[in-house]
Amino acid sequence: MSNISFVKVNDEHIKRITEIYNYYIKNTTVTFHYFEHTEEQMKEMLYTKDSRFNSFAVIDDENGEIIGFCMIKKFKNREAFDKCGEVAVYLDVRYLNRGIGKLMLDFLEDEARKQNFHTLLASISSDNERSRKLFESKGYFRCAHFKEVGIKFGNVLDLFFYEKILD
Repeated sequence: MSNISFVKVNDEHIKRITEIYNYYIKNTTVTFHYFEHTEEQMKEMLYTKDSRFNSFAVIDDENGEIIGFCMIKKFKNREAFDKCGEVAVYLDVRYLNRGIGKLMLDFLEDEARKQNFHTLLASISSDNERSRKLFESKGYFRCAHFKEVGIKFGNVLDLFFYEKILD
């Protein structure tokens, strides 16, 4: 599927994006949050005062529906990390396995290059095989493995960090 658009997140997108994220909170270990987010909490997560870090709604051009969101966020709040961003992609489960995740990562990498980022990171739950394979297919490599750092649904979880050098 290639008929999608990326639009900077605005208030009109928040309700639908919150629904998508809350699905992952309630049903998966993709995110380590336990409790559903409010729209205000999503705004705090998605909006930033630093113009280099942005969130984007993913729109299905055929029907105008918001089918996901992706972001480049600050990795650490220290000046030495200014050329490093952390990426995240979330897609409505009805749209999985259509190649959209790869398009989302391509888009984020293009945006990161425009902002002169050197390195992108992604944190991925150890049991999120789909995301691990996605990031590996786009040239990210596992650079860190934090053992038994999360517990969700009674399962002890590891956390992996993936990295890609852009230039």
